[in-house]
Amino acid sequence: MANKALQFAPFSSFLDAGFWHKLSDNKLNIYGLDESPKPIHGFYFNGDPVGVPCRMNVEYTAFDEISKTPTRCFKTVGTLHNTNTIDSFKECDKKSLLEQSGKQIWEDIVSGKAVEDPTLLSRFLLLTYADLKKYVYYYWFAFPCLCPPLDISMVTTPVTLDKAFSAEQIKLLESSYDRFQSSCSSFVGYFLITMDTEVQVQEVKCMDKHLADSKKVTFGFADPCTLDGHPGWPLRNYLALIAQKWGDNLSEIQVLCFRDRSKDGVRNITSSLVFTVKFTSMKELTECPKCVGWEKNERQKLGPRIVNLSSSMDPSKLAASAVDLNLKLMRWRLLPELDLDQISKTKCLLLGAGTLGCNVARCLLGWGVRKITLVDNGTVSYSNPVRQSLFVFEDCMQGGRPKAEAAALSLQKIFPGVDAQGISMSIPMPGHPVSGGALEGTKKDVQQLEDLIKSHDAVFLLLDTRESRWLPTVMAAAHKKIVICAALGFDTFLVMRHGLKSDTEGNTPSEVEPLSSYMIIPGDKLGCYFCNDVVAPGNSTRDRTLDQQCTVSRPGMSYLASALAVELLVSLVQHPLGGKAEADTSAKDEHLTKDLSCSLGLVPHQIRCFLSRYNQLLPACRAFDKCSACSNTVVNAYKKDGIEFLLRVFNEPSSYLEDITGLTQMHQETLDTEILDFSDDDDSFMDMS
Repeated sequence: MANKALQFAPFSSFLDAGFWHKLSDNKLNIYGLDESPKPIHGFYFNGDPVGVPCRMNVEYTAFDEISKTPTRCFKTVGTLHNTNTIDSFKECDKKSLLEQSGKQIWEDIVSGKAVEDPTLLSRFLLLTYADLKKYVYYYWFAFPCLCPPLDISMVTTPVTLDKAFSAEQIKLLESSYDRFQSSCSSFVGYFLITMDTEVQVQEVKCMDKHLADSKKVTFGFADPCTLDGHPGWPLRNYLALIAQKWGDNLSEIQVLCFRDRSKDGVRNITSSLVFTVKFTSMKELTECPKCVGWEKNERQKLGPRIVNLSSSMDPSKLAASAVDLNLKLMRWRLLPELDLDQISKTKCLLLGAGTLGCNVARCLLGWGVRKITLVDNGTVSYSNPVRQSLFVFEDCMQGGRPKAEAAALSLQKIFPGVDAQGISMSIPMPGHPVSGGALEGTKKDVQQLEDLIKSHDAVFLLLDTRESRWLPTVMAAAHKKIVICAALGFDTFLVMRHGLKSDTEGNTPSEVEPLSSYMIIPGDKLGCYFCNDVVAPGNSTRDRTLDQQCTVSRPGMSYLASALAVELLVSLVQHPLGGKAEADTSAKDEHLTKDLSCSLGLVPHQIRCFLSRYNQLLPACRAFDKCSACSNTVVNAYKKDGIEFLLRVFNEPSSYLEDITGLTQMHQETLDTEILDFSDDDDSFMDMS
């Protein structure tokens, strides 16, 4: 009977969902636009039952620098080619990729590296494109194999091990195989078997010694194939190694396809195949042989495969990944130094859940902030939903839902991954007396507000009136929290950050620095919302007409101010000095040429916009040593006397704050001088409601 050409069962790729999740993560956080080849690894198993295809497994751990192959599995060396676009995936020169991998295998064979480390014979390529918007992945595997100039033929028909070896030899083979594998750091897929006085399993590099001693050798390999008459794919490159290294001395060899299965819970290696093959030497080849190995798709055609994970993923996790995607794309080309983790873990407290509060919360979501707490004492009215972006008509029904709670619920509907909480409470204010039965409630509100400020990293002042900003300003100064304040007028707005004072307070600016140095103000010397006032805050709601009680503002103002308030916070978070970043200004347009410390650009103290002229200014002012909110006098009084100090501020006329800060004395000393008074009746920057 004529010799029959030897045929091999090809590998079938098997990737778990974890691999795609890890690839997505690496694409976003490590690879970016880098399309260079990446090393990965996989493994195969030689103990599958009959009917299971010859599998190459690539899992979540494929990207680990130190590969850890599961027990009784055999490592394969892989190369990942991840493309940036679907067109690049389709147009990739796949022939060239396969040839490059084949040349690497051939070089390892010729140089002897593959004799020392036969794992190098088992290689694979993985060409991918990840559509991270839809979670659809395109991929194509190749398992490169070198083809000899002439076909390899079988001299004998494959028979099972129990027909080629005696029961005693099988027992000795199993014992020697176990000793051999236990002596290796990981399971080895290629080995030699000698059967002189005893059965021995040895490393492939022992072959030269056996040739010198004229020992008969059986070439063994871990066979993942389950077919009765054919060996698996790993044998192909093994035969190429044998033909190149020892083909001059060998024309026929015996091959053992070692299959380590279990039957009825008992280990059984008798399904292993033994046969003899005939081949020609490849010793004299001067160039790499032809290489084959691209995997066929489900239709048994040469082509890629597609996996769609969108339907199998938790929708909330999909949403979180999508949020991360939009942000992480910024780092690919524009801001590689952007610290998204620092932004996402910044806990934000929004005092006010109206026009500004809703829009600030939405912008924070866009930046990936995960912890947002909203505080408001109002309910949603019919006039709110068209201006306040987190509310809908149903929120107005039956007297209206509490604003803070409705806003938090809306945030969670938009993005389930956000930790949003709404708290309905009133903020005690100067000029709004507290007495009788209201005392306990006020104390409770004060304590709750302080707890909230202490437990958050940044505080947004988005409140109705000037005096409602006073208490959180004092508390935030005492606990050294970042404060972002926003206020609206008809066609103007103010966005500013408060100075974040150092633990050791210095002297007042006038005592230590000349006026010319005021253009650059350190972050710990910047003023707060009240530092430009020469009067203490009082009750601004008395004798107000309807247009003065409500926000009368061009509709676009709140969106502009809210966005800039959030961008200012993010710039602070990204600045090396954080809340103590020095104030950038627009003086002489130097910001167009100066070197910036923050990757996101300028970090101003104040942003004042005049929409009627489409003009924006970036002024900066120093902290006022007589400020009624952030001065040492007020902050220390609050720290020392707590609620007793606050009750005096709430109940007594504004002169109390002016007396203790020195504003009263300053008024007397400047009695004959006109003072520009930003009083509570000035509507230049009316607050939102």
